[in-house]
Amino acid sequence: MPAPFRLTPVTLGLSAFLSSGFACAATELPATAISAEALADDPRVKISSTATRTSTPLRYVPQAIDSIKTSNVANYGTNDIGDALSGMPNVSSSADTRFDSLRIRGFDASNDFYLDGIRDDSQYKRDLHNIERVEVLKGPAAVLYGRGSQGGIVNRVSKMPEFGRRSTLEAQLGSEDLRSLYADLSTDPSENLSLRLNMGNMDENSFRDGVSGNRQLFAPSMSWQLTPDLNWLVQYEYSRYNRTPDRGIPGINGRPADVGRDTTYGNGHDFIDDKSQSLRSKLTYAINDDWQLRQTLGVFKLDSDFDNTYLTGFDKKTNKVTRQHWQQDLTTRNVYNNVELEGGFDTFGLEHRLLTGIEIGSQRRDPTLYNAATSGPGSSAVPALDLNNPDRNLRHTGRMQVSSDSHTEVESRAVYVQDQLRLNDQWQLLAGLRYDTFDIESTNKLRNISEDRDSHSTSPRVGLVWTPLQNHSFYASWSKTFSPVGGGLIGITPGAAGNSNDLSPELTRQKEIGVKSDWLDDRLSTTLAIYDLELYNRRTTDPNDPTLTIMTGVQRSRGIELTATGNIVGHWYMRGGVGMQDAKIEKDNNGLEGKRINNVAKHNASLFLTWKPEMGWYGETGLTLVGQRYADNANTTVLPGYGRWDALAGYRFKDWDVRAALNNITDREYYDSATSQYQIQPGAPRSVVMTGTYSF
Repeated sequence: MPAPFRLTPVTLGLSAFLSSGFACAATELPATAISAEALADDPRVKISSTATRTSTPLRYVPQAIDSIKTSNVANYGTNDIGDALSGMPNVSSSADTRFDSLRIRGFDASNDFYLDGIRDDSQYKRDLHNIERVEVLKGPAAVLYGRGSQGGIVNRVSKMPEFGRRSTLEAQLGSEDLRSLYADLSTDPSENLSLRLNMGNMDENSFRDGVSGNRQLFAPSMSWQLTPDLNWLVQYEYSRYNRTPDRGIPGINGRPADVGRDTTYGNGHDFIDDKSQSLRSKLTYAINDDWQLRQTLGVFKLDSDFDNTYLTGFDKKTNKVTRQHWQQDLTTRNVYNNVELEGGFDTFGLEHRLLTGIEIGSQRRDPTLYNAATSGPGSSAVPALDLNNPDRNLRHTGRMQVSSDSHTEVESRAVYVQDQLRLNDQWQLLAGLRYDTFDIESTNKLRNISEDRDSHSTSPRVGLVWTPLQNHSFYASWSKTFSPVGGGLIGITPGAAGNSNDLSPELTRQKEIGVKSDWLDDRLSTTLAIYDLELYNRRTTDPNDPTLTIMTGVQRSRGIELTATGNIVGHWYMRGGVGMQDAKIEKDNNGLEGKRINNVAKHNASLFLTWKPEMGWYGETGLTLVGQRYADNANTTVLPGYGRWDALAGYRFKDWDVRAALNNITDREYYDSATSQYQIQPGAPRSVVMTGTYSF
């Protein structure tokens, strides 16, 4: 039975959007009756706000955007962004167990994470249990999100209150002592108030020796229709992830070391403990049928501590892995306040969808780092371990010394405007402009010195969509972004030698063309994109004075992507894509010119086929393919390409859904990612995950 239609902020915004005339008559789609179960099984995301900050059909966004519903990966035991996006065209993980890190179209996106459109750039591992889907906007996104976003952004869309939604309980058991229990509870105390609570706990060991982890989640949310025109959405999330750090294995003679994939080189006392809290408040006021005013406040706090013994190199003479011992106490706090006005109007027969916004941000970062003292009373060396038979009981027991103690404050301001303009039944134009100011001040507490820098930049985007046929939209776009000094992992070095604190922002620009299509009576959607992405003004060493940095470097990525998602026929669904890219350093004074960018494969792909009737047995199988990569920018160590085969089978009846997944069916040995030539992450062996869900 179709889900009942209710008047919510989402439906209000969507109806106003459609009534503005942005969706032209030539591209209207036939109405179809689809059950709630079938809609949930469809892997597509057809309408999104990530690319435009307005509720826009993806067909009319002149930029590639790929999405993955977390329900499609959770059945395999995946609770990691890097694993969830594995196989997404031209997206790759460059993370270890320390924090999330991705490359999009060859460019680092470690600080380009967002939660419901709010910047979330702290260093930690994000939990996906309270996330509905993950959306990847490919290419520069500074026109709406500000600094960074060179290769794209990753926006997590959280699970929000829904009127009439059922509650669920889910238990999971799997290989390596995986066990979890989560509750997703919903209730509607009144016709104007909807509540939702996600909470749970997960424990897991690992195929890696001595590695384990525990996750905790508590995430209540509320949607309150205060008046017919005013809605208040409040979301809170507390997440804790206490785990063993794992920095992988070293590379030797240009390849990952030939050791067992369970071999580790830390010690039993190592740990990472991340405690994150997020509070988001969104007020939405419908001024009339065409105009809407939104105010969004986001507050984020992270407390992260670690004690980590990790790899630094390999001594061929002794056949031992060298290590270092570090400890860190880190706190970060982000506050973002955003006010947007969105509405539709006509001028001279042209239909506009206008968005204007103001964003005010404040960030604080306080890291204290300690390392093993190498001289003075109480100092001792960090023991090296044998490559093939590491004794993890050998650990550093000497004195730790403060390596750095700093405090950084960032104040940012931005104003932006965007117009989605319908020229006629076939042509639509998207144009936007944003102006940012970025003020940063860092204090070295050990030397009691401070420095501050101010940056500003203007970020444009323009795109054109042509729909000559009802189900096919051709597009072209150009966009630009900036990355100021201290704007990545926020902070500058007070008193730094040379001119590194005085440089102008690095800049990135992208040209992209493509076509977005719907096939098989609107059941299957595809996107074909071709792009040229260039990072210029790149910081590089002055060849005439190594103490100075100049901005003459260039890094370029050129590629093509094809994605396909949806319903093929009957109860058969598919999701997948293929990417081909050439990402390399074009100009450089550090000996890297002509080198391929690390952790970036020239080819990657995935294809999952699902057979899922509304009740009874169902199944899925899929392949993930990743080409050869390099572990480092110097291209000294190769990570071989690989293919991984996964599958699951399940049965659902009324309120119950039970399924079993088999990961890496052929037990293929492969390598997930690398943070350097001496820190390479082996991929997981064959494993089984059992999941049971009860709805009520």
